[in-house]
Amino acid sequence: MRTVEDYERIRKAYYVEGLSMREICRRFHHGRNVIRKALDYAEPEAYRLKEPRPAPVLAAYKPRIDALILESEQLPRKQRYTGRKIYQLVQAEGYQGSQGTVQHYVSTQRKARKHQQAYLPLEFEPGQDAQVDWGEATVEIGGERCKVQVFVMRLNYSKARFVMAFPFQKQEAFFEGHIQSFRFFGGVPRRITYDNLKTAVFRVLEGHNRQEQNAFIGFRSYYLFESNYCTPAQGHEKGGVESDVGYAQRNFFAPIPQAKDFASLNIQLHQDCLNDMQRRVRGEERLVDEVLNAEKAALLPLIPVDYPACTSRAVKANPYSQVVFETNRYSVPTEYVGKQLSLRAYPFRVEVLSLSQVVAEHPRCLGREQDVLDPLHYLGLLEQRPGAFEYAIPMRRWRKDWPANYERLLATLRQNKPDGHGVREFIAILKLHRSYPAEMVNRAVQQSLEMGAAHLDGVQLCLRQLVSSEIQPLKLELTHPKLAVMGNQPVCLDQYNQLLDAR
Repeated sequence: MRTVEDYERIRKAYYVEGLSMREICRRFHHGRNVIRKALDYAEPEAYRLKEPRPAPVLAAYKPRIDALILESEQLPRKQRYTGRKIYQLVQAEGYQGSQGTVQHYVSTQRKARKHQQAYLPLEFEPGQDAQVDWGEATVEIGGERCKVQVFVMRLNYSKARFVMAFPFQKQEAFFEGHIQSFRFFGGVPRRITYDNLKTAVFRVLEGHNRQEQNAFIGFRSYYLFESNYCTPAQGHEKGGVESDVGYAQRNFFAPIPQAKDFASLNIQLHQDCLNDMQRRVRGEERLVDEVLNAEKAALLPLIPVDYPACTSRAVKANPYSQVVFETNRYSVPTEYVGKQLSLRAYPFRVEVLSLSQVVAEHPRCLGREQDVLDPLHYLGLLEQRPGAFEYAIPMRRWRKDWPANYERLLATLRQNKPDGHGVREFIAILKLHRSYPAEMVNRAVQQSLEMGAAHLDGVQLCLRQLVSSEIQPLKLELTHPKLAVMGNQPVCLDQYNQLLDAR
């Protein structure tokens, strides 16, 4: 194997010292072919096989492997054969060689078939274009690891990016991601590019035509931006946000973030987005934050009232005072049993309405076939049936978490007022949670126990005292300009002489 130093000596001997090829052969012991190559090229060429290495075991299966590679290209992109899968298929047909040999051959064939695409550098006007995409990441919520869906929006001019996590990619999450992005950027981009995701596109038609979802058309009409869709399987048409998804996965989600719930997680991501605004894009002297501030003037203005990012359903309360949504049952006040209601499902909460009035609100349950119960909804019914107090599921769940003072109060009331009257009075005390904060009711219960007034009137008295102590007296402003001279006027005695004259 000839080295670069060998080529250098040969070239100097011929071009600088003027030696003949015969003399160079004699002096350096190289053949004429080597000398000719050194005179033509300054460096030795890389080693190349003249013929492929023999593969006696693989050779008989190469046509089959080539056919599988062609078949794989016709499959959906995320379901194509890997080198390992092709090895398993040919092994089942009798192949006795190694897996590495098959994977190397598959990789070589795919590289030979791959066509390297060329792309154009693009430039965008301020406020005109944005891109949206979804990604996936692993997080730890409430001490358990789970996968979350990551919404990413990118402004093409300033390169500002917004990232938010959701438990799913449903339409309400899709809308909420837009709304929070608009708030973060301080305006609405005039055009947003998507791939053909189902939350926006109902059907892909010929060319660039799309039949869009009605709900998405309403959302787009509310904020007045235009939508643009990529050619199917051409993700590079929104390569900026594709890159941002990977950036967020490597930087915002590494190491794996820990949070008690989605609200805490999204607060962390919001701060990460703010910190990310302090970077400088290649070729730009200003920070992204400064470029975005200049771009805001070109964005569409924010609408003061957010679009309702929810899914609406007509529901009916069953005999257990519950409504069903996605196999989960949510409680409503017992007076709505048997009535037609409407349910709004937001990404992280569920509201139940009677006409336009919200009668119940719950955190959205991400499991299946779960009961989400608010014990306050059942207190009125329990007053009528105090015998069910010990067995009612809402109360049993609540008792696991409520303060120890409540158990002391309940025991005292039962002792002083038997035959269910003490339980009824305790339920009346629990109904105070409808009008006062839980912490204030707990303090009132504790004070009533300390005062020896463990009954409804005692708790209500303590509550009134706590409320009155928190009300600050009004501050009187006594520095009015017209009052400043009062008491400082000069005394005029002539006015008293007028009274004497009149007398």
